[in-house]
Amino acid sequence: MKPKQFFLSRLQLLWVWGFAALFAWLLQACHSSQSGAIQHSDAAEAVYVPPGKYDEFYAFLSGGYNGQVSVYGLPSGRLFKIIPVFSVNPENGYGYSEETKPLLMTSYGFIPWDDAHHSELSQTEGVPDGRWLFINANNTPRVARIDLKTFETVETIEIPNSAGNHSSPFVTENTEYVVAGTRFSVPTPQEDVPIDSYKKNFKGVLSFIKVQPSGNMDLAFQVMMPGFDYDLAHAGKSKSKDWVFFTCYNSEEAHTLLEVNASQKDKDFVAAINWKKAEEYVQQGKYHQMPGIYYDNRFDTSTQTAHSIVHQGVKVLIPSECPGLVYFIPAPKSPHGVDVDPSGNYIVANGKLNADLSVFSFDKIQQAIEQKQFDGNVDGIPVLKFDAVLAGVVKSGGLGPLHTEFDDKGNAYTTFFISSEVVKWKLGTWQVEDRQPTFYSPGHLMIPGGDSHKPWGKYLVALNKITKDRYLPTGPELCQSAQLFDISGDKMKLLLDFPTVGEPHYAQAIPASILMPRSDKIYSLANNKNPFVTKTEKDAKVVRTGRRVDVYMTEIRSHFVPDNIEGIRLGDTVYFHVTNIEQDWDAAHGFAVEGNQNNAELLLMPGQTKTLKWIPQRVGVFPFYCTDFCSALHQEMQGYVRVSPANEQIALTWSTGKE
Repeated sequence: MKPKQFFLSRLQLLWVWGFAALFAWLLQACHSSQSGAIQHSDAAEAVYVPPGKYDEFYAFLSGGYNGQVSVYGLPSGRLFKIIPVFSVNPENGYGYSEETKPLLMTSYGFIPWDDAHHSELSQTEGVPDGRWLFINANNTPRVARIDLKTFETVETIEIPNSAGNHSSPFVTENTEYVVAGTRFSVPTPQEDVPIDSYKKNFKGVLSFIKVQPSGNMDLAFQVMMPGFDYDLAHAGKSKSKDWVFFTCYNSEEAHTLLEVNASQKDKDFVAAINWKKAEEYVQQGKYHQMPGIYYDNRFDTSTQTAHSIVHQGVKVLIPSECPGLVYFIPAPKSPHGVDVDPSGNYIVANGKLNADLSVFSFDKIQQAIEQKQFDGNVDGIPVLKFDAVLAGVVKSGGLGPLHTEFDDKGNAYTTFFISSEVVKWKLGTWQVEDRQPTFYSPGHLMIPGGDSHKPWGKYLVALNKITKDRYLPTGPELCQSAQLFDISGDKMKLLLDFPTVGEPHYAQAIPASILMPRSDKIYSLANNKNPFVTKTEKDAKVVRTGRRVDVYMTEIRSHFVPDNIEGIRLGDTVYFHVTNIEQDWDAAHGFAVEGNQNNAELLLMPGQTKTLKWIPQRVGVFPFYCTDFCSALHQEMQGYVRVSPANEQIALTWSTGKE
């Protein structure tokens, strides 16, 4: 097909899609008016959580380009917390305090931002267990782990030989591994080569990160794949628990104008990887040791301080040298999501340019492998015959299928980006049961436990990409949109629209009853092993070592010790080591000092120590104060630091609350 003809056909196709989407919406509007759609008063009552009561679920939404994770309650849609992960956060000093700066270190240096796409809860026997939340960094390839006792980031690990960490960080059934696939194939190892040598020099690497019982992550091995674009992933469960599935597009291995050149073939692939087999090959020494510098940054909860471990080299498996490690499953062109049902038997892989949904059978995949029902190979990777592994097709589901999740009643739910709807269909019969408009284009969707062995299946959240005309306008930039549906009955019922921060891609939710008992209320001051901790006011002090000054400071309602410091000179670097010595829940304090160049405030929870680096810029007397309203005398919680000329010999003195 000539390029001009191709563009024309795509334009015609878009017109068809547009009319079909409008027709589907009109049909749905008519259907909703006749099917007892939930009334406004009923919807409001269904999402109302009265004062003093709790939401049923915690929902963790990725922040997209804000590099963070947002915590919402369901069904209320209330925002509870923003957890900084890959972006500095002046609200609490994350990435600004000396204790947290190492969490943002990479082989490129200190990177204070990233693009966070997919949140993933840790699992035990295929069910979310509430220990940790993982989140990927798409831009500078990293995976982070959040401790759900404290809702704080405790580890970030960089991924070498990768670019665009998109199909990440999905976990295996018992959180043995977190997987991470490269979106962009690149020269591996990196080298200076012409871009048009793509087919010769570019490869895609899939990473398997081992999760220790403590939660600490280690890059165990990588699998070197053809130079495709690896889009999304999900691990198997139950019968398929030893496997991980990755969608990939651009099997043409094009390197320019992918909109045209990566859509030439009728089918791309799902890569099925047997991670148990990979472990065996690694143990047998069948790997190649390849270069690659990467940082593993870990936060020690006892010292309340992060540190960096720098690694060099990684074990890489080559599929052509490891029979049985990888198989390709043909899928309709440009597949996006790949989702595994609760039984572990059905794998849904949707081609974005296809109106039908293809569902594959794990049992049939195993049978096809055993019977060698192959349709050639790619770089030594066998390609399974499409018809041999196909379980069924959901006909005319919609336009632009992206992602699928599952409830606890044998139903699947798929988002359709172009026709702007969520479609419910039945596993096994492949029949469409219901469809509801989202009004604007949905990407991911989330059902609590919907990608697990035992979904809770009460609610569905559609994460929409456009909000025009949906909320109050806020200039050219609009907020993102989420919609909450009740899926407990035969028909989906829209309960709530609520705006979200950043650009959420994926979300996970877990019952509050699992997380609440695990939640820490304070940090134990007695167990605080930060090397700069000041546990009592009598231990407060100021120490000069050359041009470095260390201030060991306490804060409690409603004063600092020390609260006046003199003898600081221009040219000094001052480190304020501040400890909140409160031991009552929700007795937080802040700390900020005037002229805090290239830095932010600190926000300290009870029993916590954080360090603020301050380099005075001018002579004078500068106030510091508590930034978090802590008591009736919060305004009185302040102090001063005096800065003298560099050549002045002013004695270093401080006050501890006594005249």
